Amino acid sequence: MERFLGVDLAWRDSDGDRVANESGVAVLDDRGRIIDAGWTRGLDATVTWIERAAADRPALLFVDAPLVVTNARGQRICETQVGQRYGRWKVSANTTNAASPRLAGVALRERLETRGWAYSDGHHGPPRAGQMVSECYPYTTLVGTTEFGYDQERPRYKRKPKALPVSAWRPRRAETCDELISRLHGLATVVPPLLLDSHPVARQLTEEPSPDTDLAYKHREDLIDALICAWTATLWARHGTARCQVLGPAASPHGHPPVATIIAPARPEQRR
Repeated sequence: MERFLGVDLAWRDSDGDRVANESGVAVLDDRGRIIDAGWTRGLDATVTWIERAAADRPALLFVDAPLVVTNARGQRICETQVGQRYGRWKVSANTTNAASPRLAGVALRERLETRGWAYSDGHHGPPRAGQMVSECYPYTTLVGTTEFGYDQERPRYKRKPKALPVSAWRPRRAETCDELISRLHGLATVVPPLLLDSHPVARQLTEEPSPDTDLAYKHREDLIDALICAWTATLWARHGTARCQVLGPAASPHGHPPVATIIAPARPEQRR
């Protein structure tokens, strides 16, 4: 693969007068250099960005959003297994089913498939050719790799703990995010690398402190998660099941119908 894309997809697309939320987007080359990074708004803009970022090259796209949803109710098996295997690190997954109101990931996969992309459930290992899309979950990357150093539990850079007042949460969230960015910056010296300084938008993360205000913070968080998704794609491509596991049911015969999986970096103690 020549390009590794990451998308932190907004689960809600434009709907009537409501404008879609932002999606973070990033693309790396096979040396960890950031070719492009930023934000899109809405599925149309996101698909356009993906096509431009892949540039007709062999590409692997990792998306933080449910891509395959076939269960009528309850939780997808891959989501249940996130909690079973990463719960000790305070990581679990939201529940998604056919009744869920936000299924932008499914729509994204379907649109990409009409443009020649193929969904990869990971059961046959990392793809080596074509343009492929898979689902990932950044929290499993943060606690499932030794490179980030989150050995005890996930960093709390997103949801506010119930007992913590908002006034105390916002500065703590910003401090935690700055520490996460520092660890992202440290990936420049690992294999595979992520070179934050190779692109001005990503480099700006290291040059400015994380904001306290919610909207500006979410803007930054979306980009961080997109970068994590893209780096996870490079980790999967380079190391396969030696460093990652496939969460979810067994593959369907001949790959049809598609099965919902999450490709998740894993330490030995997080495996089945």
